[in-house]
Amino acid sequence: MSQTSDILIFDMDGVLVEVTESYRETICQTVKHFTGQTISRDLVQDYKNQGGWNNDWLLSEKILIDLGHPVPFDDVKEQFNVIFFGNVVEGIPDGLMLREQWLPQPQLLERLAAKYHLAIFTGREHDEAMMTLKRFAPQIGFTPLLAADHGHAAKPAPDGLLHIAKMFPQAEPWYVGDTVDDARSARAAGVPFIGIAAPGVPQRELLLALFQQEGALHILENINQLPGVLLT
Repeated sequence: MSQTSDILIFDMDGVLVEVTESYRETICQTVKHFTGQTISRDLVQDYKNQGGWNNDWLLSEKILIDLGHPVPFDDVKEQFNVIFFGNVVEGIPDGLMLREQWLPQPQLLERLAAKYHLAIFTGREHDEAMMTLKRFAPQIGFTPLLAADHGHAAKPAPDGLLHIAKMFPQAEPWYVGDTVDDARSARAAGVPFIGIAAPGVPQRELLLALFQQEGALHILENINQLPGVLLT
């Protein structure tokens, strides 16, 4: 792919990977572990829609505080990881991470890669991202894969998108995400944004309104609709 090809930058969770039963459920189980209370996924989405809660460890800590059960961050993170990863043997976890589902249909990314340079800007840490990519799409080359532990300010800051854009100064970047933090990061970076709002996502009408407010060029139900807006 040439330097002049446009760059299609993906968020991972909710875009490439269905995480309702992995990350989102891990938040709920982490909160229940420390409080005995069952919280709804609607509540989790309420926080996501507020913005500023891209990091699920910090979000779990925040919910615990708001419920009147403050827990040291390191303890929250440790319990979250126990639930999410479980035991990892030779790079394969047995926790809730195994519930993840790959959203792109066969050949979708290969079709997009024929025209676009493919990259990832995710709130996951690098090793977590690679575990999922190796499981579902080892044949796809995402360059760069910019993760949370690569030293850039977290979304909604634009730093990660600006970094990727600078790598390909003659190309136009696009960002595909599923949260208001993704949209705000793109707007701050001056990068066209495509929002993903799955039909079953909690608080969907609010999410649609937030995407529109943040200037999304397109709002899709899933990543498999991308060719309809990009390749026509």
